[in-house]
Amino acid sequence: MINITGFYTNTMNEKNLDYLKDQLKYTGFGETFDAELRENIMKGEKDFKIMHTGIINNGVPNKDTLTVELNFKKSEQTDMYFFNSYHVNLQKEENKPGLEQTFYINKDSASITMKEAYNLMEGRSVNKDLKNKEGEGYNCWLKIDFKQSDNGNFKLNQYHQNYGYDLEASLSKHSIKELNTPQYKEDLLNSLKKGNLQSATFVVSGVESKMFVEANPQFKTVNVYDENLQRINHRESKEEKKAESQKESVSKDQKKNLDSDEGDSGRKDNKVKKRKTPSL
Repeated sequence: MINITGFYTNTMNEKNLDYLKDQLKYTGFGETFDAELRENIMKGEKDFKIMHTGIINNGVPNKDTLTVELNFKKSEQTDMYFFNSYHVNLQKEENKPGLEQTFYINKDSASITMKEAYNLMEGRSVNKDLKNKEGEGYNCWLKIDFKQSDNGNFKLNQYHQNYGYDLEASLSKHSIKELNTPQYKEDLLNSLKKGNLQSATFVVSGVESKMFVEANPQFKTVNVYDENLQRINHRESKEEKKAESQKESVSKDQKKNLDSDEGDSGRKDNKVKKRKTPSL
């Protein structure tokens, strides 16, 4: 005799497992927790946690350690488990307390990925498509306010699409080489929207140099850092304007000299025309 109940339970468990695996994958945790998920689902307890530790360097040398506690809870109506949230501890220096924040999984809109969580905890901003209480979609930039906290979590500020921040326009104020190639430009914009500190090639007075940029929606600009990650206060823009001003000045001087030469030539011609022919 076929055990219908057991068959049904196993089928539901497999569907639940696949569902959770997809959730973890799209939240940036990869596919490394299959065995732990299966084991915990089979136990049937009301909730369980999975720990994850990794090093994130964001393309620059550092020793940031990210310890993540993934939280799963069983539905009160069914035997289905849901991935509800994950708690992050970011430790930048050994033997010092880490920075902590809990990120919740959104059912109706894009959740914050692990990499985006790291970028937010680094103080950068992340662009997301979210939904309001009425289910209407909207786009906004998120940034953690480390000066305000609620129930142990730092406040997450939102800069709505109507706030008026234009990332592309802010980048165009700098002479960034990647902006001249459509694909590189798109890659740069997408990376910055994820909150990354992204390398870019700046061209100042014809000289190329590697810099780093990050989005700053709060002040409607981009932050620029040199190759040693030292903040630059719009030095490139000032140098570019200075170089452009010098070019314009040279151009005006050349035009002035040219006009002057033409004027002198014209006066000489007039003098020649006015000169009387001597009588024979």
